Amino acid sequence: MNRLRLALLAVGGAGLAALLVAACLDLPRFGARSHPYGTRAVHASLTRHTANTIASVNFDQRAYDTLGEMSILFAAVLGCVVLLRQARDEHRAQPQPAEVARPVRRYALIVLPVALVTGLYVIAHGQLSPGGGFQGGVVAATSLHLLYLGADYRALERVRPLAVYETSDALAVSSYLLLGLAGILAGTAFLANTLLPYGTFNTLTSGGTVPLLNAAIGIEVASAVVVLLANFLDQAVEIEEEHGSR
Repeated sequence: MNRLRLALLAVGGAGLAALLVAACLDLPRFGARSHPYGTRAVHASLTRHTANTIASVNFDQRAYDTLGEMSILFAAVLGCVVLLRQARDEHRAQPQPAEVARPVRRYALIVLPVALVTGLYVIAHGQLSPGGGFQGGVVAATSLHLLYLGADYRALERVRPLAVYETSDALAVSSYLLLGLAGILAGTAFLANTLLPYGTFNTLTSGGTVPLLNAAIGIEVASAVVVLLANFLDQAVEIEEEHGSR
C-alpha cells in the first residue's frame, strides 16, 4: 500500500512539475518594459475609471478570486468560533485588571484613534490608492485592541460587542454575493462591473461596483478579525476549566 501511494505521488508530482516547467517556458521575457497581462489589466482598469489597478483586479477583473478568499476567511473564523466555544467543563471568570505602565497607556490611547481612522481611510480609498478592504480591515480591527493594552480587557469588551461584529461579518459576505447576483438579474454576468456608472476618474465614487465590493471586503475582514481575536482572548483571559486552570 505504501509503494502504491508513493507511486501515485511520483506520477502526480511529475505531471505537476511538467506543467510548471511548460508554464514557465511560456512566460513573457523577464525584465521587459511591457507585460501582456499587466498591459491588459491597466487598460481594463483605466477603461472602468479605477485608479488603483490592483483594486480593479481584485474587485472587477478577478472578483471571483476575491470571493474565494473572502469565503476562506469566513469559514476559518466560523471554524475557530466552533472550536473555541465554551465547553461544558469550563466557566467564565471576570478578569482582574492589571496595572498598565503609564507610557504604554498613553501611547495606546493616542495611537488607537489614529490607527482606526487610518484603517477606515485605507478601506474608503481602496480604488484610488494602495491598500483596500483587506489591508484596511485588518488595521481597523487590530486598532481596537490597543484598548486592551492601554486599559483592560473589560474596556475592550465594551467597544467590541461580539453579536454586532458577527452580524456585520455575515451581512458583508451576503452583500458581496448580492452585488454579484445583481449582475445576473441585470442581464450581464455574476460580479460583472456593469451595474453602476464608472464616474469621474480618481474620485471616491469612481470605478462602478469596485468601491462597493471593496467596502464589503473591508467590513468583512474587520469584523472577522475582531471575532477571531475575541475568541482567542476569551480563552486566554476569561474562560477557565472547572478546577480553575486557564
